[in-house]
Amino acid sequence: METRDLLFEIGMEEIPAKFMPMALQQLQELAEKCLQAARLTFKGVRTYGTPRRLVLLAEGVGVVQQDLQVAVKGPALKAAFDSDGQPTKAALGFARSQRVAVTALEQREVGKVAYVFAVRTEGGQAATAVLPGLLQGLVNGLNFPKPMRWGWNTMRFVRPIRWLLALFGDAVLTFEVGGVVTGRITYGHRFLAGAPITINEPAEYLAKLEQAYVIVDQNRRRKSIWEQVTKLAVTEGGGAVSDADLLEEITYLVEYPTALCGRIDAGFMHLPQPVLVTPMKEHQRYFPVQDRQGRLLPKFIAVRNGTAEHLAVVQAGNEKVLRARLADAAFFYAEDQKTPFAEQTEKLKKIVFQESLGTVFERVEREQRLTAWLADHLQVSLPVKERSVRAALLAKTDLVSLMVYEFPELQGIMGEKYALLNGEDPVVAQAIREHYQPRFAGDAVPEITEGNLVALADKLDVLVGCFGIGIVPTGSQDPYALRRQALGICQIVIQANLPLSLSQAIQAAYNGYLSTVKLTRSLAEVQADLAEFFRQRLRYLLGEQEISFDVIEAVLAADADQPADVYRRTQALVAFRHTPTFESLFKAYTRAANLAKKAGEEVVVREELLGLVVERELYVALQQARQEIMAAGRDYGRIFQVVAGIGPAVDAFFDGVMVMAEETALRENRLALLKLVAGLLVGIADLSKIVD
Repeated sequence: METRDLLFEIGMEEIPAKFMPMALQQLQELAEKCLQAARLTFKGVRTYGTPRRLVLLAEGVGVVQQDLQVAVKGPALKAAFDSDGQPTKAALGFARSQRVAVTALEQREVGKVAYVFAVRTEGGQAATAVLPGLLQGLVNGLNFPKPMRWGWNTMRFVRPIRWLLALFGDAVLTFEVGGVVTGRITYGHRFLAGAPITINEPAEYLAKLEQAYVIVDQNRRRKSIWEQVTKLAVTEGGGAVSDADLLEEITYLVEYPTALCGRIDAGFMHLPQPVLVTPMKEHQRYFPVQDRQGRLLPKFIAVRNGTAEHLAVVQAGNEKVLRARLADAAFFYAEDQKTPFAEQTEKLKKIVFQESLGTVFERVEREQRLTAWLADHLQVSLPVKERSVRAALLAKTDLVSLMVYEFPELQGIMGEKYALLNGEDPVVAQAIREHYQPRFAGDAVPEITEGNLVALADKLDVLVGCFGIGIVPTGSQDPYALRRQALGICQIVIQANLPLSLSQAIQAAYNGYLSTVKLTRSLAEVQADLAEFFRQRLRYLLGEQEISFDVIEAVLAADADQPADVYRRTQALVAFRHTPTFESLFKAYTRAANLAKKAGEEVVVREELLGLVVERELYVALQQARQEIMAAGRDYGRIFQVVAGIGPAVDAFFDGVMVMAEETALRENRLALLKLVAGLLVGIADLSKIVD
C-alpha cells in the first residue's frame, strides 16, 4: 500500500515548560489511538516540542483507510429458513435491507441461539478525507492543567494558537482550529528568524527549522544542553551539579541552546550553600558549579535561547540579576540572626495554619505533645524524647524568617542553619530539617529517630485536623497534600521499622485538638476514614514493589494498623508463596476457612467429643501449632511454615469425618476445630483473597 508521512505542527505563544512532557506524551498516545480507530496504517508516531510548538510526525501513513468488514445480525436461523431450508420472508427482507444476496447470509451462534448474519465489506476512504477531522479532534482532545481563552475565541487551549502546519506528503490538509487555518508555513526562532518558512514536505521540516535556529527534537536539545554545560564546567575548573528536573525545564524553555558561564561576587560566598543554590536553580534556572570536594565555586552556568553572539552582554545581564537576588539573601541572612532563633517562635501566633484549625503556634504546641506521645509509644530513650520535643518546638520557627519568606523552598533547611548558629544541639537542628521529609515521591525519609518522631507528629497533626473538619481529598483535589502526608508516614514507619499503631496515633492526635480547636467530626468517623485512607496508601506503596494484588489484599484484610508489620507480613507471604509448601498452607487454610464460616461466634472445642483419631490428631496438631506460633513472634515466614505443617492433619480430618454431622453438638465441635485452624492466621493474612 502506498504511504506518506503526516506532519502536524501547532504554533503558539510560549508554553509553560512544566506542561510540555505531559502534552507530548498525550499527543503521541492520542494520535496513535485515533489513527488506529480511523483504520489508517502507520509505521510509527513521534512528537516534538519547543516553547512555541507541539509537533506530530506520523511516518508511513497509508493513503487509504483499510477496508472494514461489517457483520449485521439478522433474525434467528429458525425464523430465517423453513423446515425445507428455504428462505422465509424474514430472511429475504433482511438480505435486501443489507444489500446482500440471501445465499450469502452466514450462520453464527450468539450464546446458544443460531442467527443469520449479513457480512459485507466497506471500502476505505482516502486518508486526505479522514485526516483533517482526525487532527481537529486531536487538538480538541488535548487536556492541560490551566487552559486559557484569548480574544473573542470560545476555544480553550494551553496558549493562544498562532499558526497551524498540516502536511500529508506534499499536500496541505486544509481545516481550521480556533480561527486559524492550516497551511505549509511555519516560523523559526522568535528573534533570530522572523521570516515565514515554507515546508514542502515533512522530510525537510527538521532541517529547515534548525537553519532557522530551532532544534525541534527535545531529546537533541536536552543532550546538547547537558554536553555544553558539563564541558563548560570542566573548562572552568569544576563540575556542573546534576539536576534532572532543572535540565528538563531548561530543555522546554529554549529552542536553540547556548551555555555560558557567569561569575558570583566573592562577597556572597559566605552564605550557606542552599542559600546560594536556591536562587540560582529555582529562580534563575542556572546550574551551580562545584569543585571535586563538592564545594560551590563562585560560578554558575546559564543557558541562553540563542547563538553564541554577544555572550559577554548576556553573561553580564545574568550576573547582575543574580547579584541582586544574592544581595537580598545576604541581607535576610544577617537580619534573621539579630533575634535569637528560639525567641522568634512567638511570632507564629500571628500566622494562621488553617482557619478552623488555629494558628501555626497552636499547631507547634500540639506537635510537641504528639511528639512526646510518639516517643513513649515507640519506647525511645529519654534523651531522644527530649531532643525530639525540642525540635518540634523549633520546627516551624524559620517560617517567620525573612529568608524563608523570600525563598519558601528553604523551609526546614534554614531552620537547621539558624538553630546551629544559636547553639542548639546538632541532632535537634537535623531533626528540624528532616521533619518535612519525605517532601515528594522518591524523597529520602529522615535519617535519625528524632527526625522521624517530629515528621510523624507533623504529618499526623495535619491529617487528623483536616479529616476532623471534613477536608478529605476527592479526585484530584488535595489542597493540603494529605495523600503525600499519609504516604510519608507509611514510608517513615516502614523504613525505620517502627511499631507504630495508626489507630492509637490518630486518637492521640485527635485528643491534641480537643483543648484548643473544635473538630466537627467524631473520633470514630475520623478513625474509620483515615484507616481506609492509609490502607489505600499502603496498597500503592506495596504495588510499587510489583507485589501481586491478591497478596496485598490478603495482608491488608487481616490487619492494616501497623504499616511496618504490614510490610513484614507481605514480604513473608511473597517469599513463602514461591516455596513448595505454600500449596499445603493454602489448601489447609481455605478448606478450613470455608466451613468455619458456619461456626458460631464462640469457639470452644470439647475434647470429650473428639471421638475419632483424626479429630484428636488435628486437635493435638493445633495445640502444638499455636505454641510454635507464639514462640515465633513476628517471624511470619516461620508462622506460615507452621500452619502449612498441619496440612496433612487437616486433609486426614476431612477424609475421615463428616463435618456437617446431623448431631448438633458433634457438628459444632468439628466446626470449632476448623475455626481454630483458620484462626491461626488471624491478623496475619486472609488467604481467601489469594487467587490460586
